[in-house]
Amino acid sequence: MKDRILQLVKEYVHVEHRRNPWQPGERIDYAGRVYDEAEISNLVESALEFWLTAGHWTDEFESKLAKYIGVKYCSFVNSGSSANLLAFWALTSPLLKDRQLRRGDEVITVAAGFPTTVAPIVQYGASPMFIDVTIPQYNADVSQLEAALSPKTKAVMLAHTLGNPFDIGEVKAFCDKHNLWLIEDNCDALGSEYDGKKTGTFGDIATSSFYPAHHITTGEGGAVYTNDPLLHKIIRSLRDWGRDCICQSGKDNYCGHRFDSQFGDLPKGYDHKYVYSHFGFNLKATDMQAAIGVAQLSKLNSFTTKRRENFAYLKNALTDVQDKLILPEACPNSNPNWFGFLITCREDVSRERIVSYLEKNKVQTRMLFGGNMVKQPCINDVEHRIVGDLANTDRIMNDTFWIGVYPGMTQEMLAFMAERIIEAC
Repeated sequence: MKDRILQLVKEYVHVEHRRNPWQPGERIDYAGRVYDEAEISNLVESALEFWLTAGHWTDEFESKLAKYIGVKYCSFVNSGSSANLLAFWALTSPLLKDRQLRRGDEVITVAAGFPTTVAPIVQYGASPMFIDVTIPQYNADVSQLEAALSPKTKAVMLAHTLGNPFDIGEVKAFCDKHNLWLIEDNCDALGSEYDGKKTGTFGDIATSSFYPAHHITTGEGGAVYTNDPLLHKIIRSLRDWGRDCICQSGKDNYCGHRFDSQFGDLPKGYDHKYVYSHFGFNLKATDMQAAIGVAQLSKLNSFTTKRRENFAYLKNALTDVQDKLILPEACPNSNPNWFGFLITCREDVSRERIVSYLEKNKVQTRMLFGGNMVKQPCINDVEHRIVGDLANTDRIMNDTFWIGVYPGMTQEMLAFMAERIIEAC
């Protein structure tokens, strides 16, 4: 019966999810889901199993994702924002002893980016130390790292902006020199490479997001990964309510000592499934989401190729207006899996005019997220420091926008976007 249902699902997808070729006059979104019957069949199959919480699909997704990235441990969670929260919170664990992050410590990050890279720092009670970025790479200005350092500095938390790796060599050397934790926010950069290795493998902890706009999707979803077994233990504990037990959902007594150990001041033999080594969260995702992710992972290499091709097309198409626009550049020694195509208007060009013209012609645009986080209302009453005047960050806030390069875009769509940009200049 299940085989019959899944065969009907495939037939249904071919009819009801068929996408007609884009036509001029139709909207061009900056991002979108790219999928076929594999994702929907997996989703239906997992729904028929009705396990709902983490199960064998989650095990498969975590294992395949870890192998793809090149790390030992991967934990699937319910969003990229939760992944960042969990990654940061893991560094506050008392199990880390003298390297434990504490309230009042400082964490170096950038002001130009998405708020959930900064939010966990603030939510815990640590203080962000903001440095500027460079243009046209839009990543941390590594020349400011030493100036940002203080006796309170314990970590660096940076995102690879729109898939473009930050200068990992310089950042990693700085962290190693000063014994600082490094968290790689890899949410916009799954599949990007630096020095021939995938981003997400250089930090102590790294994160991914699987929101529909990202490189692969599980609807909502994210992941935290590391090569450190102690950090992995902490991550799993915090993700799963803070419990000390490592049994998977639906399984008991994996360690064989569920009722015979001593924990804290609890009675000897207290049920290990209800022993808590941390005050944690419930950030798990569902097996249905993981089932979608398994199918999406099989397409990731082709998605990456298409994103890079789309980026190269736009850069070539806009070469003749570089006197009007600053086009994006990859970090040296990197091969980005581009999430978008960032453009900064030169002094005599109005971003408002170009963006308004594109939106009028149904080309979706986006700002570089929060622009300057120091000027966002959420920073009010938050203790923080900055290096310098964040001049490039302000420039981005005022003059920068981006358009998409996602794998669902055709050459006709790319050409249309480039032509409208040239006209608006």
